[in-house]
Amino acid sequence: MQQRQSVHVSVIVPCRNEIRHIRAFLDSVLSQDLGPIEMEVLIAEGMSDDGTRQVLAECEKKYATLRVLDNPEQMIAMGLNRAIREGHGEFIVRMDAHTIYAPDYVRTCVEVLLETKADNVGGPVSTRADGYVAQAIAHAFHTRFASGRSKFHDRRYEGSVDTVPYGCWRKSTLERIGMFDEKLVRAEDYELNMRIISSGGIVWQSPRIASWYRPRAGLSVLFWQCFQNGFWKVAVVRKHPGISPPRSLGPISCSMVGIVSLLFAATASLSGSVALRNVFLAAWFALVGLYFIASFASAFGVARRKGWIFLPFLPIVFAIYQISHALGSFLALLYRPAAGDRPNYLWKALTTITR
Repeated sequence: MQQRQSVHVSVIVPCRNEIRHIRAFLDSVLSQDLGPIEMEVLIAEGMSDDGTRQVLAECEKKYATLRVLDNPEQMIAMGLNRAIREGHGEFIVRMDAHTIYAPDYVRTCVEVLLETKADNVGGPVSTRADGYVAQAIAHAFHTRFASGRSKFHDRRYEGSVDTVPYGCWRKSTLERIGMFDEKLVRAEDYELNMRIISSGGIVWQSPRIASWYRPRAGLSVLFWQCFQNGFWKVAVVRKHPGISPPRSLGPISCSMVGIVSLLFAATASLSGSVALRNVFLAAWFALVGLYFIASFASAFGVARRKGWIFLPFLPIVFAIYQISHALGSFLALLYRPAAGDRPNYLWKALTTITR
């Protein structure tokens, strides 16, 4: 950007119960090296009950550029859309409170957007974690075995991608595309990028855009996060079947093959066909064996780089990633979470438990 230009940016942030991370996040966003940019920060606050709201209220009094908006529905997409509508910036930069951002993050997002003429830009995901469990989860997060082949795990890749974390758009682009889908509890950013691509737009990743995500620090919260992601990714695949990458349904596909093999083996056994039963059982054992080989091979590769102390724990983390994602996807296959314009009682219940 030329120094004489005046660029207006609205930073939008969904937030709920982030007391452990909110102060560090605010420090990183409110100390941005903006250059010619004029920035406002709009936080869609989901009625936190852990002290986050009080911290935001204190900062709102201190910083004129910070505004806290109520998000009583506690839905990320609704909060983001509310912040977009309230924002005055020509450019929209999304941030999450679970992440720390480089001092030039906002400026670099706008620069890359202007340079590439893309419709959405973002950077790869780096992680910061404290403690043995959190570090193991972070190491697994960066592996293809746990997270697939998404380019945002490659911190050196630059080019066109199917999705990026967070995002930076012109406000006019979001208004044209239709903003975030408020039927989706999760995967709203992924779905928006699918719409951009299907309309002929470009989603671009640049390693110049740097941030550090803090992954979940416990196995139970990791399980719930991946379960929710698996559930709502199915809704996105249903909505965009032609362009959604196959990795979206990888865990559920492998799980279904295993389940079908066992069902066929049981059916063959009941019918008295010992040969067929043995064939299907052999297929099931082969699938399970391949999984364990791949799991321990991936764990070995990570441990060799990051420390052998993680070797015994990583296969457990891998299993949590994949089993929870598969279970969420399986539940979504049984019920269409985003079907119909008028949500019924089951839709409301599933929205509540997967929020």
